[in-house]
Amino acid sequence: MTGVIKNAASAVATAMSDAKTKDMQRNIIDPGNTERKGQNLDYGPYISDTDNWLKITNGTNSGPSLLEDQVAREKIMRFDHERIPERVVHARGAGAHGVFRVYDDRASKYTYAPVLTDPSRETPTFVRFSTVQGSRGSADTVRDVRGFATKFYTQEGNWDIVGNNIPVFFIQDAIKFPDFVHSVKPEPHNEVPQGQSAHNNFWDFVGLQPESAHMVMWVMSDRAIPRSYRTMQGFGVNTYTLMNSKGERFFVKFHWTPELGVHSLVWDEALKIAGQDPDFHRKDLEEAITNGAYPKWKFGIQVIPEANEHDFEFDILDATKLWPEDLVPIEYLGEMTLNRMVDEYFPEVEQVAFCTSHVVPGIGFSDDPLLQGRNFSYFDTQISRLGVNWQELPINRPVCPVLNNHRDGQMRHKITKGQINYWPNRKGTLPPVSTENGGYAEFQQKVEGIKHRVRGSKFQEHYNQAQLFYNSLAPHEKAHLIGAISFELSHCDDPVVYQSYTKILNNIDFDLAKQIALNVDGTIPEAPGRPNHGKVDKTLSQAHYIPSEPTIKSRRIAILVADGFNASEVLAIRATLKAGMATTWLIGPRRGKVYPAGQVVGEGEGMVADHHYEGQRSTMFDALIIPSGAEHVQRLSANGRAVHWVREAFGHCKVIGAVGEAVTFLREAVSLPGVQFQSAPGSDSVVTSYGVVTTGTYGVTNAAAEPFKIAVGDKGFLANFAYELSKHRCYERETDGLVERVAF
Repeated sequence: MTGVIKNAASAVATAMSDAKTKDMQRNIIDPGNTERKGQNLDYGPYISDTDNWLKITNGTNSGPSLLEDQVAREKIMRFDHERIPERVVHARGAGAHGVFRVYDDRASKYTYAPVLTDPSRETPTFVRFSTVQGSRGSADTVRDVRGFATKFYTQEGNWDIVGNNIPVFFIQDAIKFPDFVHSVKPEPHNEVPQGQSAHNNFWDFVGLQPESAHMVMWVMSDRAIPRSYRTMQGFGVNTYTLMNSKGERFFVKFHWTPELGVHSLVWDEALKIAGQDPDFHRKDLEEAITNGAYPKWKFGIQVIPEANEHDFEFDILDATKLWPEDLVPIEYLGEMTLNRMVDEYFPEVEQVAFCTSHVVPGIGFSDDPLLQGRNFSYFDTQISRLGVNWQELPINRPVCPVLNNHRDGQMRHKITKGQINYWPNRKGTLPPVSTENGGYAEFQQKVEGIKHRVRGSKFQEHYNQAQLFYNSLAPHEKAHLIGAISFELSHCDDPVVYQSYTKILNNIDFDLAKQIALNVDGTIPEAPGRPNHGKVDKTLSQAHYIPSEPTIKSRRIAILVADGFNASEVLAIRATLKAGMATTWLIGPRRGKVYPAGQVVGEGEGMVADHHYEGQRSTMFDALIIPSGAEHVQRLSANGRAVHWVREAFGHCKVIGAVGEAVTFLREAVSLPGVQFQSAPGSDSVVTSYGVVTTGTYGVTNAAAEPFKIAVGDKGFLANFAYELSKHRCYERETDGLVERVAF
């Protein structure tokens, strides 16, 4: 009887379970059902083209995109409203306040915008840096594009440059943006991976979308793992226009070039930091500003007169293409400095909202099809995320007066007096402002063509600039790119995906495709998909941006110590490096007092270590110095973590300095392959070998005779050390095979 009851109860439970399953089935749609013809609009009709925004075109050149396109509007608007309140993309970010000033009025021949022509102005700015793919909880150092969005609070209103640290993008037409983001985001069936693009869907999409080839090369390069926000370039990506006081129009791209050069992490380091300190980049920004090492960028423009729009083999309105600097040089107009951190993260960094459509008189839009869609999408997105009155929030509010007939809506802040809220009105309240008196003027562009979902003929070429980028990389950058693509494709478990992408790569470079195919078990090509044109542009390599005046400003230098170290030496080193605006950090066996030679451990005054060996790893620093001291070096030699500290720094190509007995520690305990050391005890001559700088002695006397400088020579330990550090890394260790001989 008991069994019968149990069986009955089980049957009821099963029936209830089946009932819910059947109930859920009403909402389950299988896109793979072969009986379905294809995509529909939400209100029913089938979609004939989901790749091209309806635009006016003569069949060769793109014209303006049309707002009447219900397919594009529905696709973009549905995408814009997918998530609240977190941003769909660029969710994880950090920000800071700053100022912008132009050098002179040299840009007046292109534009009448005072923000770009009036050197007496100092324009407040706010910059938000971000990753694209991950959520707010993802790590800073993942491989990804970085957002570089700048809000200028000009006297004429807000101007937003909603840019990235890469000058091109994955797609040509904004209608494809939902597809791209869906593909790169965590896969919908399991919500992984977070904060990276190494998965089937992303590589499937870009493998079927050849226009992405150029951008993929950039994202797989070192550009996607920057050392800091402060060492990133910024690009406006899209093509805008400038108009001067004569009514002449120019096409323009915007550029930010960092004072400190363009530098990156290495991949192993980026992976480790993601776990050790997922907030690495935002902490770095705050540390630099707090210490007065304000981040600075030169602001430049590339300009093409309207008459020369079609003089290039590529379409200048194609966002998957850059304008090579040998064809269109950058003209630097001014400088931006970030000098103040936010007071509260949420109301400033999280609630700041940018729009590509926010421009001021003298700056306008082109028919760039990605920009046309972004102008619609960004405004719509901010309404979804922050409400219709988002521009009244303090961080978004213009510094100039704002008066209009907009009223009501969620979270309205303004209280507008009076009985008039429309135009025209009997009292003449708030009339439009003529362009002669400062009203925004649109360029009177002639448009001809037919309505059609097509792209211009120049938009059909996808590989020339991908080749140009790859050809222009330094040897270590090419090796890093090959390693990155190999890593990413090795995480794709569908052979169709990684085999397909090797075919794309074969249209960029035959040897590149072969090497990656070997690494990921792809289809090894037998012949080039297309010839490599062999052209090079030196400005595409990060190595081109080493500052003309060497600097170690804001560099983080670890001083590795154990009990028994040389205290006077450490004090002299710290004082000298501080003069170069670098920061030094004492890393010891404990966080607390570490005792120099001559002091009894636990009884002397000691020096306080900032971190212990386990609390901060070498990955958190740009360089490493080990002072002298026989007892201290003996303790380091017996500590596996200390030995690993140095080997890891060496493997990540960082500069290493050592004095006295510490040189023996490097040579014997750490065993750095291929490196030459200073072997004369007590000598102050300097040996530099593969970024390892060694000397026999350094102390107060040396520091007094060696005011801070950055130089190369047989004398001056810190001058040589600073010079090696100013180069960021010693990548010759990689290219000469030293790194692969060290376990780290």
